[in-house]
Parts: sequence; C-alpha cells; structure tokens
Amino acid sequence: MILWLAGWRYLLRHPLQIVFAVVGVALGVAVVIAIDLANSSAERAFRQSAETLSGSATHQLVGGSGGVDETLYRQLRLAGWRPAAPVIEGFAAFPARPGTTLQILGVDPLAEGPFRNYSPRAGDGTQLGRLLTEPGACLMSPQTAASLALQTNDSFELEIGGELRRLTLVGLLQPRSQVAARGLDQLLVTDIATAQELLAMHGRISRIDLILPEGETGLAARDRLQSLLPAGTRIIPAGTRGEIMAQMTRAFQLNLTALSLLALVVGMFLIYNTMTFSVLQRRPLLGALRTLGVTRREIFALVLAEALAVGMVGTLLGLLLGTLLAEGLLALVTRTINDLYFVVSVRQLSFSAASLGKGLLLGLGATAAAALAPAIEAAGAPPRNVLSRSVLESRRRRLLPWALALGATLLAAGLLGMAVPSKSVPGSFLLLFTAITGYALLTPAAAAGLLRLAQPLLKRTFGVLGKMAARNLVAGLSRTGVASAALVIAVAATVGVGIMIGSFRVTVEQWLQSYLRADIYLTTASASFGPGRTPLNPELIARVAELPGIERLTRARHLNLETEQGFSELFSAEIPAESFAGYWFAEGDREAIYQAFQHQDAVIVSEPFAYHRGLRRGDRLRLPTDRGEREFAIAGVFTDYGSDQGRITMSRRLYEKYWDDRGVDALGIYLAPGTDAEQLVGRLRAASADLQQVVVYSNRGLREASLATFDRTFAVTAVLRTLAVLVAFVGILNALMAMQIERSRELAVLRAGGLTPRQLWGLVIGETGLIGLVAGVLALPLGVIQALVLILVINRRSFGWTMQTHLDPAVLLQAVALALAAALLAGLYPAWRMARTAPALALREE
Repeated sequence: MILWLAGWRYLLRHPLQIVFAVVGVALGVAVVIAIDLANSSAERAFRQSAETLSGSATHQLVGGSGGVDETLYRQLRLAGWRPAAPVIEGFAAFPARPGTTLQILGVDPLAEGPFRNYSPRAGDGTQLGRLLTEPGACLMSPQTAASLALQTNDSFELEIGGELRRLTLVGLLQPRSQVAARGLDQLLVTDIATAQELLAMHGRISRIDLILPEGETGLAARDRLQSLLPAGTRIIPAGTRGEIMAQMTRAFQLNLTALSLLALVVGMFLIYNTMTFSVLQRRPLLGALRTLGVTRREIFALVLAEALAVGMVGTLLGLLLGTLLAEGLLALVTRTINDLYFVVSVRQLSFSAASLGKGLLLGLGATAAAALAPAIEAAGAPPRNVLSRSVLESRRRRLLPWALALGATLLAAGLLGMAVPSKSVPGSFLLLFTAITGYALLTPAAAAGLLRLAQPLLKRTFGVLGKMAARNLVAGLSRTGVASAALVIAVAATVGVGIMIGSFRVTVEQWLQSYLRADIYLTTASASFGPGRTPLNPELIARVAELPGIERLTRARHLNLETEQGFSELFSAEIPAESFAGYWFAEGDREAIYQAFQHQDAVIVSEPFAYHRGLRRGDRLRLPTDRGEREFAIAGVFTDYGSDQGRITMSRRLYEKYWDDRGVDALGIYLAPGTDAEQLVGRLRAASADLQQVVVYSNRGLREASLATFDRTFAVTAVLRTLAVLVAFVGILNALMAMQIERSRELAVLRAGGLTPRQLWGLVIGETGLIGLVAGVLALPLGVIQALVLILVINRRSFGWTMQTHLDPAVLLQAVALALAAALLAGLYPAWRMARTAPALALREE
C-alpha cells in the first residue's frame, strides 16, 4: 500500500509532465479512432444503401452498358418467373442546394411486395395512384425530405444530364427499421416509367431483381434461367454490388489507417519517454525502496501500473476527441470517395463497439508496449546502481552498439522485404514500419555523432556555451535520444508524404498535358469525370458540328461494365493519330498499337486495370457485350491516373460493332487555325442553352479541374500529417519539461558558479534548437526512404500506378525548419523555468 501511495504522490507532484503524456496518447488514439470511424461509417453507408436497394433479392439480371431491354421483364413474367421486379437507377443534382446528389430508384410498385419493405404497394391508395399516374411523382424518406426542406405535395427541380426536370413529392417512404432508414438517405423513388423518362432510358431498365430458392433447387433454376436469357444478359448475386463497392475503396482506406497509426507510433515514443524519465527522476527513491526490501516484481508492477493509468486516461480522452475529429474527417473521406469511386451520401457517423474497442486496445496496448522497457530497467537494476546516475548513462552507452545492430537489421529487413515481389498492401506497410523502427533505433547514436562533429563549429560561433550545449546533449543521451527519435519519425512522415504527393502531382500534371490534346471539351454535367453520364442531346451534337472554326469533332462515351468480378470502366472514343501520340505506353511500338486499336478487335487498357488483373500486352480480355461475351486482344497497356480501378479504351468503331448504344456523352473539339477559343466557347454555350446544360472546358480548364480534384483527394492526408507532427511536438515539450526537472540542480550549480539568467536561457534554447536541427537533418534520409517506398511499392500495390519521383528541395528545407521551430517553441517554457532556478537550491542540495 505504501509503495502505491509513493507512486501516486509522484504523479501528483509532476502533473504537467503526466498531462503531456496523456495528451500525446489521446492525440494518437484520436487520430486512429477518427479514421476508423470515418472509414467504417462510409463503408457501412454504401453497404446499407446497396442492401436496402436490393432488398430481399437473391440475384440480379444485368445487361451491358445500356442496361437490360424492358421486354425481357415481360417475357420472364409471362414465362412464370416470379418473384421478379424491374429496377432503374441513376443520379441527379439538387440545384437548390449545390453539392447535393440524390439517387433515383425507379420501381414497379405492383411487383415490389416481396423485395423492398419501404416501397409503395397496391393497398396504399392515393399515394400509389399518384405515383403511377402523375408525371414527375416521387417519394423520399422523411429524413431526406426534412434535409431538403420539402413537404408532401411540394414541387422541386432536379438537374439530370444537364437538363432541369420538375418533380412533385407525393408521399413519404416508411422504412420498418433504422437500418433501412439509413439506406434510404438521399434516395428518391419513382415509378419505372417516370425514371425512364428522367434518365433517358426509354425501353431500357438497369436490372431485374430476382428471388431464387437456396441449394440445389436454386442452382438448377439459375441454370435454366440463364439458358433463356439473350446475349449480353447475366445473372449475378444480389450482394455483389455492396462487396464490390467495399473492395473499390479498401486500398484507399487502408492507406489512411496506416497513416493514422503513425501518430500512435509517435505517441508510443512519448509514453516511453515519459516513463523513462519517471524512472530516472525517482532513481534515489527506487534505490532506497530496493534497499529496504521491495522486490523487483513490485517495482515492475508499480511502473507498469502507472503507465497503464496514464494510458487509460489518455485512451478514454482519445476516444472522445476521435469522435469529434471523425465528424470533420468523414466529410473529407466521403468527398474523396465521391471524386474517385462512386457517389455515396454519408451524413452521420456510425458508432460501433468494435471501433471503440479497437481504439481502447490500441491505446492500452501501445502504452504497455512502450512502458515495458522502462519497467524492466527499473526492476532489473541492483539497488546500488539505481542510486547512481552515471551508472544509468554508462548502461545506455553499453547498449548503444546493440541498438545500432538491431536498428540496422530491422532497417535492412524492412527495405529488402519490400524488394520481394508481392501485392500485399498490409505486408508492405508492416515492412515500412519495421524499417522506421530500425531507423529510430539508429537515431540516438546518429544524433550523438552529429553533435560531436558540431562541437568545434559551435565553440567558434557561440563560444563555450555553444560547445557546452552540444556536450550536455551527448552526455544526457538517455534524456534526449528518445525525444529526438520521436521528432525524427514525425518530421520524416511529413517529408515522405510531401514528396509522394508532390511527385504524384507533377506526374499527373505532365500526364494531363500529354493526354489532353483537344482544344475544347464539352460534356454533360456530372459529379465526376468518370462513367455514368447522361448522353448529349443528338440535336446539340449536330449544332456543334455546324459551328464555324471547328476543324475536327471527336465523340466519346464513358460507361461501366458490370460483372461478378466488379465494375470495369469502358471508354469508347474516336481518337485521331495525333491525339493517340499523347498516350504513354509501357511497352510496344505506338504506331503498331494504334493500327491494331483502329482496325482490329483490340483494345488498350490502363496500367491499374492490367496490374489488378494480371494482364499484359498481347493477352486477351473477355467482355460482356450486347452480342454476348466476346474476346478482345490487348494491344497495349497505357499510363492513366484517372482511376485506380482501371479503364478499358476501345475505338468508337469497335464499340458500335458489339454494342447497340449510340449515345455520346463527351465531345473533343479541335479548332481550325486562327479560331478564337473564347469566342467559340461562348457560341457552344449559346447553342446548348435551350437544349441541355453542358460543361465546357478549355484544355487548360480541364487540366485545372482535374488537378483540383487531385488536391481534394489528398486533403485528408495533409490533416493526418499535421496531427502526427502535433503529437511529436507534445512529445518534445514533454521531454524538455522532464529535462528541466531532472537538471534543475545541475543548472543551479551553473548559476551559483556565475552563469547569468540570460546565459542560462541561451544555453537551454541552444540545446533545444540543436535537438530540433539534428532531428530535422536526420529526418531527411528517413523521409526520402518513406517517399520511395510509398511511390514505388505501396502506391503501386494499392492502386496499380507507376509514378515518377520528383524530389522538391523546398519540402526538405520545410522539414528542417519545421523540426527546428517545433523544438524551439517547445523549449520556450522550460527555458524560462530553468532560467529562474535559484542558486541557493544547488548550494542547499550540495
């Protein structure tokens, strides 16, 4: 009992140091839990949406890029295939609230009974009648209506494919469960005929939902049904879409999780630092206790229990901070998913015991792991040695060669492990963290070496105090080594991520300049540059073709092909030879590739598409077409950064050969010499004003819009990088405060020997500045290593991209300045405290 009271009194006597440790753990846990909540909320949202929209369906009939012919549904009903229900899906913008996207679900209310429990049925009277007979009638959930400030019988406008369409809210959906209610968020339900009119899908439907029996009976029914289907129509399990959507974002979410764990790793160094100082500061007390008979086990339990107490408080605070931080990160994560993958609406966090339990285990586990070494050291030393400070420093120096050997081994193992061919992203991050750990073990010795080399220069520049500052840091390696390592890791993360983002941006910018060859691009309005756009009005295309000043007009279509293996983006376009010259190919002669692309049944695929599917130039690719499944030769693999899922590009000629769709959703406009681009843009907008709202980009404007999307996708990464540095700042401040307590008598002796408060201030600030400068310099090699691993290994394995490495000297200089500034700011208060140390204190103690 007395032993525990002694530990409790120590914590009470050093509240500021303990507070900093708690804050460090809290920040580390908060970042991890925030990312986990944001990721899980987004994934849960689109899973719930997919499950709610599919309802009780077990399978779905899907067609090619244009969906399924509506006559197939009638044929199935006449053949006795029930239950079956037609569905149309699409998206629309809500102009009254910019940035709001609604999902349109067209259904047949008379067939909906067995499938979805929120859809209108025959017994719903007036609401059903209006939905079937009134043009533009729709339903939505009470929550969605409230968020859009709509009430029953209100009329409103939607923007669909660049055209404004007026709808009327005739009733509210009544989901039977909270899960179903969340899946209906931002959903608008219409009759199937209304949806066809809104989405320009006359005679077509998106899919047909089915309920097939389980077991052998269901398999036999599926085989029998498949034999009756026309070419290009396939049966897929109903849960495929939700799983595909989850897989599409998994690599992105894993990268965010790994970056968030970096903040927790820095927090572990902080805990280690705190508990090490705790042991050092109490060495006389621990030595006395051991002399009086306290066992090593009891000392070990005391130190570990104190660390777990700090960790528990920090973890609980971190869970609270994490939930608050997750609100902001959720918006960034959702926006990135919308930019890169698919439209998803996530308006609220979804809390789960698993996420909170994960944060609790990580916080306490990291604390226990970080405190283990100080606890063992406190318990393992003989009583006499514990009483001697010099023995502690000597022991650290004896362990230094072992730390160097272990650090070099871990660093080499991590780097060499990544050279082994693999597609494992978690394994890559594990190897990266192994290399970071190895480098951290090398940091104290490297810092000591740099400080020794700097002593002559410091003496010539700043006199005796300059040399003394460097010697004090080397002599107090047990106090400064861990703090320096924590700062090195945090600053290296900013270097690595900064170089990676900069390299990616430069690569994308150069790619866009080469890839975009037309002078003007015209397309229907869309939330992204990807597939799923409404076709352009044919009359508008005819008007554009007749405008003067246009030398050439190329037509393109962006589509999604849906299979059991996922969605494949199909881009069909008329690509002239001069534009094809802008494609970057990994191998093969561009002219030979172009001839095959233009005149044979051949396609070109993007690098991510080929990487994820293990394809190469010369392989053959099976695709579902309106003529059934067909094989196409892969003429080439080209560089593309528009999608991490990959893209198939084929000529317009080949697309029209195997698909019935003749729609065009984008035009590439090449100007005749001497044509004023701005004037032509004005004429294009005037030509489309009474037909369809379109987006017109100049070549430069499209590049800028693409780069703006790129910058948005890395906004969440920048936030995580900042938070990691904040944790390191708290750690260095904690270390310097502990040093102030540890060295108070030593500095008081210097004051008693004639050192003025101003000189003492300069000494302390010099020491903190040296810690920051050395940490900044040592962070550069690790940062460059991290950048190379992120660029050449992790991004390749996560997304299939090959990026150029662009080393920006400004990023390196900013990193050193950041480390120096963080250390100097963290040293201001400790310097002020140390400068006020009374000489009488040293005289009394001596």
